[in-house]
Amino acid sequence: MGIKDTPAEWRVTATATPFTGNKTSVRTDDVVMPDGSTVQRDYQVHPGSVAVLALDDTGRVLVLKQYRHPVRQKLWEIPAGLLDIPGENPLTAAQRELYEEAHVKAEDWRVLTDVYTTPGGCDEAVRIFLARGISEIEGERFEVSEEEADMEFARVPLDELVRGALAGELHNNCLVVGALSLAAALTVGLDTLRPADAVWPARPFEA
Repeated sequence: MGIKDTPAEWRVTATATPFTGNKTSVRTDDVVMPDGSTVQRDYQVHPGSVAVLALDDTGRVLVLKQYRHPVRQKLWEIPAGLLDIPGENPLTAAQRELYEEAHVKAEDWRVLTDVYTTPGGCDEAVRIFLARGISEIEGERFEVSEEEADMEFARVPLDELVRGALAGELHNNCLVVGALSLAAALTVGLDTLRPADAVWPARPFEA
């Protein structure tokens, strides 16, 4: 018997937004529990994100290394970014991020997996795409700044990413989930993956 997550919404009697930032905010809800008691739940409100596991013809994954201040580490990651435009098609956003961060385009796109990064404290939803048939884009690179100006790039065999994830050497959520998901998908065939325009209830979009 298969299992799956299901929609549910417990009653909220009051809500407040004690902090609003540039891209995200913090919300406090008074939530009614099944026993009738009311508790407060604080969580980050997030627009959502996309990430791209770009696989080349030799089975290597395009990765980048970027400084992440909250954890004080430079992490190996896959190209990713925020869903900045409400209702934007996540595929469009993913293609933009692949271009801006890696100066690469892809011919074949599939949905690899959808995840909530930290559902106990944030409503961020991420769609991770598998991109194949990748090639460099002609012309000048997109101008980057801040942390992105210091990025390093590499193409790493999938097996090495899986090994690093299981060894506790790689920690970025999208990289770890993406690599392990692709390894699993390869055992049953990539044709079983959902199309790039598959519905995404967590972040509905216009086709």
